[in-house]
Amino acid sequence: MSHDRHTHDDADAVGPPAPALPTTLPRLRRDLDVMSSPVEDQPGLLIRDPYQYSGETLIIPTALVPLLRLLDGVRTSSELVRATAHAVGDHDADEVARGMIATLSEAGFLDDAAFADLRRRAHATFADAKTRAAAHAGSGYPGEHKQLHAMLTRYLDDGRRALLSLPRPPRREQQRLLGLAAPHVSPAGGSETYGAAYHGLPDSLADKTFVLLGTSHYGEPDRFGLTHKPFITPLGTAVPDTDMLTALAEGAPKAIVREDYCHAVEHSLEFQVIFLQHLFGPEIRIAPILCGPFSDGAGPGKTPEAHEGVAAFIDTLGNWAAREGDKLFFVAGVDMAHIGRRYGDAHRAQVHRGAMQEVATRDQARLACLQEGDAGAFWTAIHEQGDDDLRWCGSAPLYTLARALPQARSRLLRYDQWNIDEDSVVSFAALRFAGVD
Repeated sequence: MSHDRHTHDDADAVGPPAPALPTTLPRLRRDLDVMSSPVEDQPGLLIRDPYQYSGETLIIPTALVPLLRLLDGVRTSSELVRATAHAVGDHDADEVARGMIATLSEAGFLDDAAFADLRRRAHATFADAKTRAAAHAGSGYPGEHKQLHAMLTRYLDDGRRALLSLPRPPRREQQRLLGLAAPHVSPAGGSETYGAAYHGLPDSLADKTFVLLGTSHYGEPDRFGLTHKPFITPLGTAVPDTDMLTALAEGAPKAIVREDYCHAVEHSLEFQVIFLQHLFGPEIRIAPILCGPFSDGAGPGKTPEAHEGVAAFIDTLGNWAAREGDKLFFVAGVDMAHIGRRYGDAHRAQVHRGAMQEVATRDQARLACLQEGDAGAFWTAIHEQGDDDLRWCGSAPLYTLARALPQARSRLLRYDQWNIDEDSVVSFAALRFAGVD
């Protein structure tokens, strides 16, 4: 991992002096990725911007980490200087405090005018772009065509082997295949599960529109993000189904974010596109939809349709699927539980061990509801004890799929877990959805 810059706890930085501190300190952005520094000789906190408004990565030295709590939009500069003096000594306190605020602001990590300008320019750039560039080529997967092709071929072969132990699917799945769910975790971390989801799909799907329902990690609650932009990957250009996307936007205007900037950085759909292109050609037709979390469905006895916009969107999508179903194939890019220190737990998590065995049981109990086509029971299972401990990030796309395709019944092809780091685990699965009369 590269580290473009880091703050210093000394006073020998080259350059003009940092500007004076504002009387009231700006707030540190709440939507940043913050984790322990992985650089052995630079301990502290690593901070980066998942929205990619800023390309900076900063390491805040351990001595200065407690100062970040003061950046709440309420505390004053004099409080920061006093706290800095306690951390580094009176002599350097003012300069260190000013330098830290200046560095964070220049990186776009404070909720201030500098960040507002970065955000405005990033949104305008995406809105004006003719295509949606591959945000994760060269990082999440190989950026070169030949290497990516080899990787995907290998993963599909891994998936074929993983499926050998499963009983033959029911005849209805072979005849009336409606969709699938695959992970959106790093392809390297979920290779066999991706392979299980995509292996053996019939060639006849090539002419369909792939309705992509992905978790929007950065989107607004109760909103669906659309884009009409072609998706560019190292394999080629996937073409949007503009008629379908236009119909969805017109049918549920209160729930739609048009040309949603989240598409510029989101991986949950991009990872699905490369598998589909690999199987069916670079110019597949797609309807990319990012699903924000459902806020109105979190209370006891409530469903996401308690929100008027969500209800209108699911109804519009369901009507389109009923009318155009033979021309569509649904693909959900979803992960499930997020457990361990990376996600705020006090304990370490290890795949398929200890507490993760109970997590697997709970995950699969939720998925069993989809096997019966019972979207309501699925949602109840998600919220019966609250979801604060499992932190599923795939519930909104899966619920949307189940409601839009009430005739669909899922089949679990593979369930797995992956240590995203030594202390934290993500779970995920491969599902196939088939229709019943």
